[in-house]
Amino acid sequence: MKRVIAIAMQKGGVGKTTTAVNLAASLAATKRRVLLIDMDPQGNTTMGSGVDKSQLERSTCEVLLGECLLADALVPIEHGAGFTLLPANQDLTAAEVRLLTLPIGRETKLRHALAPKRNDFDLVLIDCPPALNMLTVNALVAADSVLIPMQCEYYALEGLSALLSTVEQIRAAVNPQLAIEGVLRTMFDPRNNLANEVSAQLIAHFGDKVFRTVIPRNIRLAEAPSFGKPALFHDKESRGALAYLALAGEMIRREEESSGVVRNLTPMAPGAASPDPPAGPPAAPPVNAATPSATAASATAPSAAEARPAGVAAIATPVSPAPAPQAEDRSR
Repeated sequence: MKRVIAIAMQKGGVGKTTTAVNLAASLAATKRRVLLIDMDPQGNTTMGSGVDKSQLERSTCEVLLGECLLADALVPIEHGAGFTLLPANQDLTAAEVRLLTLPIGRETKLRHALAPKRNDFDLVLIDCPPALNMLTVNALVAADSVLIPMQCEYYALEGLSALLSTVEQIRAAVNPQLAIEGVLRTMFDPRNNLANEVSAQLIAHFGDKVFRTVIPRNIRLAEAPSFGKPALFHDKESRGALAYLALAGEMIRREEESSGVVRNLTPMAPGAASPDPPAGPPAAPPVNAATPSATAASATAPSAAEARPAGVAAIATPVSPAPAPQAEDRSR
């Protein structure tokens, strides 16, 4: 894939860090080389990956300030997740302050630091802080695209509108190739009428940019960070873990459709031995049809609602609407 994706949203609590950690683990389970970069001074991505942020000798802070090479700060994740982490802690706040004092080049520090190692990974995911600051700007300048996790609620719509405005400014000023990877509906409850209405409006405005996979509210996703593991290695049968596997499959399929290259989508079970390579390119399985549980964890978007919640009109220029899949029973 050889792409850099920033996971960003100008609102907290929408699932950016949960998405970053679990998507990295799910993509790594398909035998792809994944680098996860923590750009949030809270260091939640670092802790959620099983790394103690208080014991770091080198972190994103030193990389941004040019005090060490990115390769020297990378930490391999040991518990079977199979990805590599660039960790962060509260020192990143000091790095941001120092970046603001630089006269030129402060917004390109991450892009330049990442350049020597970029081709060593199939995918680089950047977890951004929930604000528009110099750290977020560095992530957007370094990225090829932006993945937007979003709760289907009014305040999240406001954050989405602000983020799209920021993306346009970054395109115009520094990174004209920056694209929208997709909008991911997180913590989704199909029994909530507002969530259904906002989901329908997202599909109407963004069409196929809205991922068909939907991340449900799931206690295992919430528990996993306390164990320092992605949900895939905390409870691989949970709806949350299956949903992120489905998201990884959907992203890979999108990439294959655009490039014409087919690779194995089958995730490895935690602890399983690597299979022998197939003789020919394998057929990609349906993203949401691996198991009944995976189907239950995948996209469930309601039919379009007539009433449009306040703030939706400011999101973006409408594109051709995509058909909304039927809602499924999530009582399980």
